[in-house]
Amino acid sequence: MAASRVVLTPAAERQFARLSLQAREMIAAALVALARNPRPPACVKLAGAEDLWRIRVRQYRIIYQLLDDELLVVVVNIGDRNEVYR
Repeated sequence: MAASRVVLTPAAERQFARLSLQAREMIAAALVALARNPRPPACVKLAGAEDLWRIRVRQYRIIYQLLDDELLVVVVNIGDRNEVYR
């Protein structure tokens, strides 16, 4: 299977930039892993949303959308678990 391309929305880019250096490194590693496997065993399809998925990275959550026909992972939200779903 070919690797997917990971793209961040402008909002997700701003959220990523606001994180601490340590958090950015953890999230960046998770994004690289998402490119290889967009549906890792720990991913969860979000209820109430037709095409959104979530992965956990410690206390952070990455919310993303999959476009399978284009091999594209669009990251919609990145943030602390207490704030990311608002």
